[in-house]
Amino acid sequence: MSDVFESREVRLASRPSGEPSDANFAFASTKIGPPGAGQVVVRNELISVDPYMRGRMNAARSYAKPYDVGKAMWGGAIGTVVASESANLPVGTKVLHGLGWREYALLDAQDARRIDTSKVPAEMYLGALGMPGFTAWIGLRVIAEVKPGETLFVSGAAGAVGSTVVQLAKMWGLRVIGSAGSSEKVRFVRELGADDAFNYHDGPVKDLLAKAAPDGIDVFYDNVGGEHLDAALGATKDYARIVLCGAISVYNAASLPSGPGNIRLAIPRRLRIQGFIIFDHAEREAEFIADMLPLVRSGKVKARTTIIEGLESAPRALMDILQSDSHLGKMLVRL
Repeated sequence: MSDVFESREVRLASRPSGEPSDANFAFASTKIGPPGAGQVVVRNELISVDPYMRGRMNAARSYAKPYDVGKAMWGGAIGTVVASESANLPVGTKVLHGLGWREYALLDAQDARRIDTSKVPAEMYLGALGMPGFTAWIGLRVIAEVKPGETLFVSGAAGAVGSTVVQLAKMWGLRVIGSAGSSEKVRFVRELGADDAFNYHDGPVKDLLAKAAPDGIDVFYDNVGGEHLDAALGATKDYARIVLCGAISVYNAASLPSGPGNIRLAIPRRLRIQGFIIFDHAEREAEFIADMLPLVRSGKVKARTTIIEGLESAPRALMDILQSDSHLGKMLVRL
């Protein structure tokens, strides 16, 4: 087999204003390889599609480096090593790495991680055992410092992060309330063990949350922002913690909306409001894997995936994931 591979990739054609469209993406072919010393070529099989990628399409300063116009996008991926100049990752090794959105990736072996798919499906390493699961675990254990008996409200509870939050919080003894964008998603959230769940299209979120948590909430795990954050602030007990993980409701906004009108409640209720970036907690990843792997293997933590076929579907998958009713669980593209 030749160590040079013809590879299609998805490039950022232009930066969107508001909701992305097909015009913001372009497909191109390029040659990948051969690998140099300490490098490998990986044939990608699954690529991750995540809401945060919308932010990388902008030029504004953020925690994640923006995509470059005219160049390939990137993100989490799983694949098989097809050419190697690394003793640690021989040909045939299944790996997790960060150069998705393309068919083949050339990377330093140190930037790929060997994964064991003999007992856990490969897609779990992009979901419950990957960044979404780690984000849920850190947000609950480290940022919110949750305690048994507390009441937690999680927005976007049917997504990759939110669905893991629901299951871990229940496992750790909390009462859990989740919001989602369709009746199907609400059923899914209840199936995961949530004590209550509601469709936020059914009325004002503050009213739906007040009904589900008449005594208030101790923790809010926010993946949505906007009306959800405003409602959660109003429902907080004294000393509640608000974990700001995402704000998908405004990712496509052409201009930023005003902040929550009741933020003043943070003072008399002594609230702790904290945003976090998962990359800042890399030193806890081994602990997370040790904790989560047995739960995933045993089926105690379930992970729903939505898998669509073909690299040509990746732009649509990203556009869809930003819509409230598009999918359940983790969004992946199979190549």
